[in-house]
Amino acid sequence: MILRVLLLTGIIAFVSPLCGQTSSSSAAPSLEQRVADLEAYVTNSPRGADTGSASGSNIAAPGPSYNAWMMTCAALVLFMTLPGLALFYGGLVRAKNVLSVLAQCLGIAGLVTILWWAVGYSLVFSRGSPFIGGLKFAFLHGVDARPNADYSYWVSQNVFAMYQLMFAIITPALIIGAVAERMKFAAVLVFVGIWMFLVYFPIAHMVWGIDGWMNGVWNPSAKITAIDFAGGTVVHMTSGWSALVLCILLGHRLGFRKEIMAPHSMVLCMVGTGLLWVGWYGFNAGSALAPDGIAANAFTTTTLATAVASFTWAMLEYALRGKPSVLGFCSGAVAGLVVITPACGYVGSSGAVMIGVAAGIVPFFACTKLKSWFGYDDALDTFGIHAVGGTLGAFLTGIFATASVNPNLSLSTAGSLNPATQNGLARIVGHALWIEQLKAIVITIVLAVVGSALIGALVRGVIGLRIPPEIERQGLDINQHGEEGYMTSG
Repeated sequence: MILRVLLLTGIIAFVSPLCGQTSSSSAAPSLEQRVADLEAYVTNSPRGADTGSASGSNIAAPGPSYNAWMMTCAALVLFMTLPGLALFYGGLVRAKNVLSVLAQCLGIAGLVTILWWAVGYSLVFSRGSPFIGGLKFAFLHGVDARPNADYSYWVSQNVFAMYQLMFAIITPALIIGAVAERMKFAAVLVFVGIWMFLVYFPIAHMVWGIDGWMNGVWNPSAKITAIDFAGGTVVHMTSGWSALVLCILLGHRLGFRKEIMAPHSMVLCMVGTGLLWVGWYGFNAGSALAPDGIAANAFTTTTLATAVASFTWAMLEYALRGKPSVLGFCSGAVAGLVVITPACGYVGSSGAVMIGVAAGIVPFFACTKLKSWFGYDDALDTFGIHAVGGTLGAFLTGIFATASVNPNLSLSTAGSLNPATQNGLARIVGHALWIEQLKAIVITIVLAVVGSALIGALVRGVIGLRIPPEIERQGLDINQHGEEGYMTSG
């Protein structure tokens, strides 16, 4: 016991900045109080002030290592859109349209950031109704360096807000893959602006908001006790199902199934895939909101599922077509990333490998067979990978999730105070959780499809969705943006 106190006293001296901000209205905290808060810092558990304890030391400062972790992860998630997704999609379109993809990614990043600052963050992460948040944090009012204990005990709320902004940016950017090479730039911005309010903000609040209707992990009163670690429903299903609706409203590209529309640069596509894979560690491991064991598990399962899916997809090509393509490896990797996303913090290594195999098979047939059977022009396979993959991942999360990986799903964690115990989630993990996942899947699909159909019809009636045929033939780059991706000397 004496050695333990001496050791912890030394650590306290080393990290004394943590204890620099205390309540001015109370006496200096005792050594025991400081040790208790230090242990809370190490284990990512609430400090005395968060539990309402009168003896808590009331440390107001965030945790330096937690902020460093989350700022790094936020940068990685932005890296997924700019430049990862931009290069991945840009390489897959024809040369005359490469800049249009880059401009759409940049435009969406700016637009969504403005909306997030104004009301988006508040509508998702402030307390409100089970379906949408309130306006407490509008214009990021009160969102400063102090943690919001609803979501993290040690991460500054402004860092948390910026991390979640990166999710909000990449989600609508995924949609443009289905409508590439034929949609007006202005229509993209208008559609995304309305879509964020009608689809993304409500779903994100329902799944991740502290009082969200489908937040089985953290809301003790959740009516649908579903789980989504990093965005299977919130990100991939909303974008993928919306992409299908929008590409059907737009119709086929000119020359679809009559002309060769091969990717203009598989090199760019491969580079973009690599950047997405690297950035996805911020997406998945960062969703633990702490550099802890759950993050380590998410890092491991993300790696396993992605590598297995990439290999599986390419080997299917090898077996069925005689040649494994670079596009197959890239598509399989992205599919693996998508499918493991909702499960990465809830499943073990073996579950991740099985998810990887499924991710390499099911989206492969969705992209190669389903699209051919129904005839829709999903230009860059957004529906086949993100909608089908996201739906598959959400369902498989209900099959493979285990409390041994994530104690937040356990009946024994914190006893009756555990939200998952209060709302019944902990009792169905490993048994009937897949039923709750199906409920969340259906609700997400309905909201995404109906919302996108209404918005698409509105935008088409007001400003039009599609560029004129002559512009489509010449290319969007020169006509929509006055530039060309590649300058060749005459």
